[in-house]
Amino acid sequence: MRLSRTSKALGMFAVASIALTACGTSSTPGADSSAAGDKSKVIIADGSEPQNPLMPANTNEVGGGKVIDMIFAGLVSYDANGKPVNELAESIEGKDGQHFTIKIKKDQKFTNGEAITAKSFVDSWNFGAAAKNAQLSATFFESIKGYDETSAEGSKIDTMSGLKVVDDQTFTVELKQPESDWPLRLGYTAFVPVPAEALKDPKTYGEKPVGNGPYKLADGGWQHNVQIQLVPNPDYNGPRKAQNAGVTFKIYQNDDAAYQDLISNNLDVLQTIPTSGLKNFKTDLPGRFIEKSYAGNQTIAIPEYLPEWSGEAGKLRRQALSMAINRDEITKVIFNGARQPAKDFTAPVLSGYSDSIPGSDNLKFNADKAKELWAKADAISKWDANKTFTIAYNADKGGHKTWVEAVVNQIKATLGIKVEGKPYATFKEARADATAKTLTGGIRAGWQADYPSLYNFLGPIYKTGAGSNDANYANPTFDKAISDGLTAATVEDGNKAMNKAQEILLNDLPAIPLWYQVAQGGWSEKVSHVDYGWDGVPLYYAITGK
Repeated sequence: MRLSRTSKALGMFAVASIALTACGTSSTPGADSSAAGDKSKVIIADGSEPQNPLMPANTNEVGGGKVIDMIFAGLVSYDANGKPVNELAESIEGKDGQHFTIKIKKDQKFTNGEAITAKSFVDSWNFGAAAKNAQLSATFFESIKGYDETSAEGSKIDTMSGLKVVDDQTFTVELKQPESDWPLRLGYTAFVPVPAEALKDPKTYGEKPVGNGPYKLADGGWQHNVQIQLVPNPDYNGPRKAQNAGVTFKIYQNDDAAYQDLISNNLDVLQTIPTSGLKNFKTDLPGRFIEKSYAGNQTIAIPEYLPEWSGEAGKLRRQALSMAINRDEITKVIFNGARQPAKDFTAPVLSGYSDSIPGSDNLKFNADKAKELWAKADAISKWDANKTFTIAYNADKGGHKTWVEAVVNQIKATLGIKVEGKPYATFKEARADATAKTLTGGIRAGWQADYPSLYNFLGPIYKTGAGSNDANYANPTFDKAISDGLTAATVEDGNKAMNKAQEILLNDLPAIPLWYQVAQGGWSEKVSHVDYGWDGVPLYYAITGK
């Protein structure tokens, strides 16, 4: 990137590189695309069934997200440390943080032969933003001038006034206001271009997406609930060139089965070791595991559209639940110390992170205070003693059952109310209820960063109307506070404003932060050059056979 405000955009929001050093064992260089190894091997990795057809602007969950990351290339991508690297961008220039001129490289094509031009980007972004298209990541375009008119319910306007095509290789972007982290967002998949056919019939296209990234979908490659097969794109010439013969994401119904396949060398890469394997994975996988901090967290979101969780009583109840959870105990006993109790809504690997934001005491175990707050809520609106508070979770991936049951038992023991876990068979099913806003209780949530930014853990999840706002949270004071952070003149002021916004969240607790994530994964004896990126996702393109 070439930006006049590079030091501010990347200094304020970049990953803190010191926190990204591996804290376990990774025996391979990972991101070295020139490394020796068997490049004829197809890599078998664990995956999950995407929630929706694979349209970039309508995918906001990890199952579909990592596939889209691999079959599309946008203006930039992020290297292993979270640094933006040009993909289709020749240059991105802006003098005031509000007006940008973007030039794309010549002779770029989708795998169907269609040319990628400035118009491809403008049309794709307008489609993603328009209310009539109901894309889950629409709010990622909210900074662009004209978004408000385009995204308004019932609007017939389907183009944003802030986007202008200059010529085949050039377009301009005008934001509603200066925002120092906007250029850093452009590596997120909502901003990739899609071919014309995708805009005409997104549902059909999403079943067999055509992209321009280091991989492409194999013929018949998406076998629903079974596997997703990707093969290298021979025309891709960017920084993520495939070093293998393809990646097949095998869709497992539970992580324990995937782990056993890994130990038996029937699976090449397992992104996350299940809870049941945490005690033994370092001996089960000698020299073939990784333990590395990344930009991710775990929370329990509680929808405010449920009457018992709305208003002042709902806020007091959420505070009580938070104080009823002994994070130190769970992270030590269940995760063997490989999680860090949360002290805010972001992640320690991000620049600007603070562990002492006012209100963080609401995240500390305090049984007496929890009971006191629950009683105050009851004085406003009595909790039905026959009602059961549920915590929804997906049973197929992540090994969530064990820690959810621990949280359930702690809340019951402290508050004396009925609590139970509510398992969903798949992540897709859990996300469907969250998106439709038909949850009947809390839901285990969390965030894997889209781009290295404090704002990314706040705006897309808790801003009014945001696509990933499972809690249905709406607070204009919070909305203004994060906007102030984006327009701040200095690195220090921007960090302060974002953390000031967190003071509001730590009081309202639309979600209950639990702990910060650590990438704990492993690989088989058949592969090498395995490493994970700043976002906790394996660098699949760099993996080779032995």
